Amino acid sequence: MTRRRLADGLAQMRIQWSGTLDEVHFLSRLYELDTLPSYDSRFTTASRDIAQHRLLNLDWDDDWIFEDPRFGLANGDEPLLAFLAEMLHPAVRIDRSEAEALRAFLNGILIHDGYELIQVDTISGSPIFAPRRIGSGVRGELKNLIFATIGPKPEIVLDDAVNNDLRIVKNEQGCLVYDRKLAAHGLTWAELTNWWADREGMSDSPTRDISRSLYQRLDQSLGNNGAERRILRVYAERYIRLGPDIPALIPQVYLHYDPYTRRRYLPGTSPLARQRMDFLLLLPNQVRIVIECDGRQHYADNDGRASPRRYAAMMAEDRDLRLKGYEVYRFGGDELVDSPATTRMLDAFFERLATRYAD
Repeated sequence: MTRRRLADGLAQMRIQWSGTLDEVHFLSRLYELDTLPSYDSRFTTASRDIAQHRLLNLDWDDDWIFEDPRFGLANGDEPLLAFLAEMLHPAVRIDRSEAEALRAFLNGILIHDGYELIQVDTISGSPIFAPRRIGSGVRGELKNLIFATIGPKPEIVLDDAVNNDLRIVKNEQGCLVYDRKLAAHGLTWAELTNWWADREGMSDSPTRDISRSLYQRLDQSLGNNGAERRILRVYAERYIRLGPDIPALIPQVYLHYDPYTRRRYLPGTSPLARQRMDFLLLLPNQVRIVIECDGRQHYADNDGRASPRRYAAMMAEDRDLRLKGYEVYRFGGDELVDSPATTRMLDAFFERLATRYAD
């Protein structure tokens, strides 16, 4: 049904799915055409029979691609979504007004299957789109990743309020600021270590030394919090086991920022209660995973008695985060004691998390 709607709509709009490219060139951006078979006995590869029947003979219908089993558009969501996103690429469709009209049409079709095409990057000012499930991920572009603070809170000003450009004017040496553009696939440990190597002048150092140096710096930001340190340590083992291309686990990330200290407010009050997230994972399609480690202060008063007020405040903050598109996972302090069972539990959690959000 979706393929039929797409083909009929493109015909009515008189839009060619390959844009300004010929169909062989377009498809070669997504497939290894010379490794796919030909349906014409005169040729051995898909590229040859497509060129013959679409560029020379013109005896295949315009919507042939949606039914051809070699390209998988009839077999599953992922090939079709990748194909549709490529239709909007600036190298394929130069006219931005046409691209926007096409995206609106495609999203109007995809909504019935629970998907949409969203902007994830730009090339020379032209947008690049990728698919995501509706209701997943955080809208908007990541601009300020401030994390792993040691010592006094950084003091921040708006250097350009129109563009939301920040500048740290005090205590900059105690925090880390990732200042590179976030790719559509999120932020991997490899990318974070490359940034660290440039920042620290370690580009010529062995990769293992760079990775160890960054890990030690992140670990330092956790202070005396043994529970959070165990989370970071277990995840670091995944880097060693699975390689550096998995998402980076980023500790102590500023989510909200209140420029004033608590002394400026009445006891127990603050306009921004949860200013930092314990850990953040930046995954593909703008999925952002928040991991929180809950000590007694999250649900009990200073005397150790259960505090419905504190618990309610924590739940309200979680609701607000989820409505913004973040996924929130909490661990209770008793779950994170130093034991082999804790290590196994955390490792199983990260494994299930990776499976859930696999591309």
